[in-house]
Amino acid sequence: MRKIRQFLVLLIGALIFAGILLYMFQERLIFLPTKLPDSYTYSFEHSFEEFTLETPDLARLNALHFKVTNPKGLILYFHGNAGNLSRWGEVVSIFPAQGYDVIVMDYRTYGKSTGKLSKQALLEDAARFYEHTLTICPQEDIILYGRSLGSGIVSYLASQYKPRQIILESPFYSLEAIAKKRFPIFPISKLLRYNLASFEYLQEVTTPISIFHGDEDKVIPISSGRKLFEAIPSSSKWFYEIPGGGHNDLDTFAEFHEGLIQSLERHTHVE
Repeated sequence: MRKIRQFLVLLIGALIFAGILLYMFQERLIFLPTKLPDSYTYSFEHSFEEFTLETPDLARLNALHFKVTNPKGLILYFHGNAGNLSRWGEVVSIFPAQGYDVIVMDYRTYGKSTGKLSKQALLEDAARFYEHTLTICPQEDIILYGRSLGSGIVSYLASQYKPRQIILESPFYSLEAIAKKRFPIFPISKLLRYNLASFEYLQEVTTPISIFHGDEDKVIPISSGRKLFEAIPSSSKWFYEIPGGGHNDLDTFAEFHEGLIQSLERHTHVE
């Protein structure tokens, strides 16, 4: 009996210690940034301008603005949790090819961007870029696009503004729900400092929403995207299931490109 008690004490102690580590180092699990030197020169097929926005806490947020002649609209794109603009600039190249301007930024600690990460900073930075975009084009020409981690940020922005439409690629119901599946024995709701609750943000949103999700996604399962879709009260919503699609390869599927073009061309004005 004494050995059992000792084992339980050790087990509880180990779990508490693991929980402390999870709380302290959760940024390393959620965010996978790759830095770039300030001297790095971007190179892409389409015409673009590099620019930087500064924040009140002296963070510098690096971004790219891809430009086309007579754009059909401007896509404000929020990328996933890995890499930097040297990669994401290539990913968003499908949009200028379709006649759309694109602005894509690197989060704090990514690429050339600086500053301390926090949930509040992420959301405030996103709003800062939306406000910047409003100085370039009217709100009815703005399309919000969020991929993976970026889907939570876009869902928040959708609750604060009214763009032309919203496109979410491989989104989650909430970051807390994803974390609970990966760490079921921990009190995630108490530990997680970055809960982006997409389903809550979208409750009052009437802007048209399109969701794309692969049925073979091992990072954010399609069930999470479907749950989010079902939680959206608005009837102006569409769900595109990409058969065989994983988390990082939807752009290799014809069904994805066909659905994307359909979504972009479906709405030309805010409803």
